[in-house]
Amino acid sequence: MHPPLQLRSERRSDAIERALNAEIVGVGTELLLGQIANENARWISEQLATIGVDVLHHQVVGDNIPRIVQVLRLALERADVVVVTGGLGPTEDDLTRDAIAVLLDAAMIRHPEIEARLRERFSGFGRAMPDNNLRQADVPDGLGTITPTLGSAPGLTAALPDGRRIYAVPGVPAEMREMMVGTILPELEELAGPAAIVSRVLRSASLGESSVAEILHDLFEASVNPSVAYLASSSEVKVRLTAKARTRASAEAMLAPLVEEVRGRLGDAVFTVDDEELEAAVGRLLRGSARTLACAESLTGGGVGARITSVPGASAYFLGSAVVYSATAKETVLGVSRSTIDGPGVVSEACALEMAAGCRRLFGADVGLALTGAAGPQPHGGADPGTVWLALDTEDVRHARGFRVPVERDRVRRFAEQAGLDLVRRYLEGVPLPASDLVR
Repeated sequence: MHPPLQLRSERRSDAIERALNAEIVGVGTELLLGQIANENARWISEQLATIGVDVLHHQVVGDNIPRIVQVLRLALERADVVVVTGGLGPTEDDLTRDAIAVLLDAAMIRHPEIEARLRERFSGFGRAMPDNNLRQADVPDGLGTITPTLGSAPGLTAALPDGRRIYAVPGVPAEMREMMVGTILPELEELAGPAAIVSRVLRSASLGESSVAEILHDLFEASVNPSVAYLASSSEVKVRLTAKARTRASAEAMLAPLVEEVRGRLGDAVFTVDDEELEAAVGRLLRGSARTLACAESLTGGGVGARITSVPGASAYFLGSAVVYSATAKETVLGVSRSTIDGPGVVSEACALEMAAGCRRLFGADVGLALTGAAGPQPHGGADPGTVWLALDTEDVRHARGFRVPVERDRVRRFAEQAGLDLVRRYLEGVPLPASDLVR
């Protein structure tokens, strides 16, 4: 047995008005097993930030009442608001409502109006309601409910005497979002008062995380509000700048000079200050200059084309990608010369340049991009694993870049895609194109 939750002696209403903070708890063993990504927590954090609520912690717990109670106790010790997702379904492993009842030492009460709504919902489907769905009509005594439209499980709300709050919503994303947008976010926005947390994310290519950190070291060390943070991934570093103020306009005004300072220091490595993907930035530049792009892909196997066409409206500027994986395909489709294939080989500057010219000619594009290399784990075409050659062909520019990234196969391909898109981006922006790291 768990003792009932002990309420704090001091009231926290004033503190909540000054600086509301929150913790998000995901309930579900499937989250711990990695069978489902905890995207709910990410989305909720993002939404709470827009109304000035600081999310200080995330927790995930399996389907076990004692552990859920333990997690909720900890959350309430350090947060003004606890948002719980998952565990409100009709099955025996949906235990969130039971855990909250234990936490608050509250009896479970059957709500006739919820039962009637459940029966009506199933009747509308032309099906008899399973008895276990009646669990969703049971609510810990004293808690409020949020009526669902999309699903069957009602949300739960608890306002504790000392000002803390608990919200429990379904784990199904659409059902969770409906309750957050329709009920919880407006309520918390009013409770938090005028406040806004605004972030700007600058994304850079061709600079490593350590280089970015060195360039921005003094800004990072001095940052409080706005704050500076780094997020690194394959061949890309994000710099997240965050400000908190009473209004969104004030927060954006605080960020503006810092955005310009960071952008100035990182120079032409920055491809966006609005957190857009590199393929979206390239598409924006192509559309703005009324130019078209075609690709010739070997080691990336169509990956660049897939990324470009993931952007809505790509048909306005992307003409196609020739996936020429074999030497024969390079020769017959793109016109790569036999002397190049037999000489420097398919992983070479010469081959990349001929591929770029061939795809531009084949599709009638303004810009041709080619990617060839040895993704690994074995050498290919006389080149070591991780060797990549890129080439750009336009009316006024023929440029090749070679480099080697001694990492696993998937990361080589990702590095190649990113470097190829960045090559196009740099050309379209009129900034210097990167030199080759390999002997030509």
